[in-house]
Amino acid sequence: MDHPYQRGGPRQRRDLQPVHPGPQGRGCRGRPQDPRGPRRQRRRRVHRAGRAGQGEREHRREEVGLTGDSALHRPGAAPFTERTPRVVAARKLTRRAEREKTGRFLAEGANAVEAALEHGGKVYELFVTERAAAQHERLVIAARAAGVPVSPITDRAADGLSETVTPQGIVAVCALVDRPQETVLKPGAKLVVVLVDVADPGNAGTVIRVADAAGADAVVLAGDSVDPHNGKCVRAAAGSLFHPAITRIRDVDAALKACSAAGLRTFGAHGYADTELDQVTFAEPTAWVFGNEAHGLPQGVLESVDLAVKIPMYGRAESLNLATAAAICVYTNAMASRAAST
Repeated sequence: MDHPYQRGGPRQRRDLQPVHPGPQGRGCRGRPQDPRGPRRQRRRRVHRAGRAGQGEREHRREEVGLTGDSALHRPGAAPFTERTPRVVAARKLTRRAEREKTGRFLAEGANAVEAALEHGGKVYELFVTERAAAQHERLVIAARAAGVPVSPITDRAADGLSETVTPQGIVAVCALVDRPQETVLKPGAKLVVVLVDVADPGNAGTVIRVADAAGADAVVLAGDSVDPHNGKCVRAAAGSLFHPAITRIRDVDAALKACSAAGLRTFGAHGYADTELDQVTFAEPTAWVFGNEAHGLPQGVLESVDLAVKIPMYGRAESLNLATAAAICVYTNAMASRAAST
């Protein structure tokens, strides 16, 4: 038997409930409607890059020209830090192996930087703190005029480039100053200083400064002597490293023979020599030879020089340090030579 709804009349149609189309124009793409109601569309935002590491920030500053000379002129431009790649590379030059590898060294201080700029030294870059730039504005201007990149650095970066307790805040990256032996020890030289196995960089730098002041033509670092580009040696030389010719000769005997071949008479400073300084005449070009601070000249060197000379001691002091002895001997020679030529 048919159900009542099937009897007579048109058959009723059971229609499905229409699907809610969702909010029009709101970006809904037919997803089921949230029972809590239609979502509001999120506002579109421009996403900013997250914080980059220090190295990345420095790299971006270099790309947009916020380093070097431009940074000194752009208000608010950040200086190089101790993590900046160029500062990191320069800091490695405090090690001898890196200096030998790259052919560069650090010249710290106003005197050294001025000498490097004025006397033909190759300067690759000048690092300077804000305070030092204000104190040594003339050097900064001279560096720019010479085409040297000038890079501002933080005080902490300056600490990393310095080997002193109180950095001066101005450091130049320079080419090594030593020259081949044959270009230094040649006929025509009048006064040369030879250091044999001198290990203390402060003494070596002071002797280089004395040689420069006395008008010496060259300084030879022979045997196991300290690297003249050592930071302490550079500071002790106070700019004189760039004035007289510098050469390094590993073989001491070869160094003495090169001096003789250049027409130089060799005098060895020795505290127990028979000849005193005031008995020596300086009629010929001279090469003064000084030994290690603790042990003096080896016996073999004393036998190879033309004359061993001692400084007379009029008081009760047992001896003089290397730098003082070198100053007395070299200046005595220089003054006597000048007096003879006038």
